[in-house]
Amino acid sequence: MSVSNTSGRSSPPGTEAAGEANEFYHPGDYVPEDSVGYLMRRVLSTVAHEVERQLEASDLTNAQWFPLFKLYLGKTSTVAELARECHLDCGAMTRMLDRLEAKGLCLRVRSVADRRVVNIELTEAGREVAKGIPALLCRIHNAHLAGFSLEEFDTLKSFLRRILDNAQAQSTPPTPGGPHEA
Repeated sequence: MSVSNTSGRSSPPGTEAAGEANEFYHPGDYVPEDSVGYLMRRVLSTVAHEVERQLEASDLTNAQWFPLFKLYLGKTSTVAELARECHLDCGAMTRMLDRLEAKGLCLRVRSVADRRVVNIELTEAGREVAKGIPALLCRIHNAHLAGFSLEEFDTLKSFLRRILDNAQAQSTPPTPGGPHEA
């Protein structure tokens, strides 16, 4: 007996429950436009485009809202912390902060305790712009999720979390003597 997946292929019974990987894709009939990665990238691209469009009036770009919002939430206070939170290298973060500072949205201030540390503070204008970000993101995400039921929304999030967990497990180096070591 076998279990049929959405691609019409069969997989051994119980593989999904056991957490084993099904082979949903095969080189002979691979269609990029049908891949989960392609679809996720397209969704992210349309969200980013809409964020960019709606942020136009505030002179903020899609790339700039995230570090600004992280600062607003108090998740970070230094250039190095912000770079880590935003998954950017310090050089890219410095250039981003140059642009945000030029727009009057943040300030870099040397730490009194350790001159090597550069703290970042939002200006009043930066706080005002950042305060509006959640409403903007909610509008955009809700529009993209039109027609979904609450149950479908929760299921989608759980599937995306599982994909992310699988990706993170693959990128985690095996521990000596652990199950990944042959």
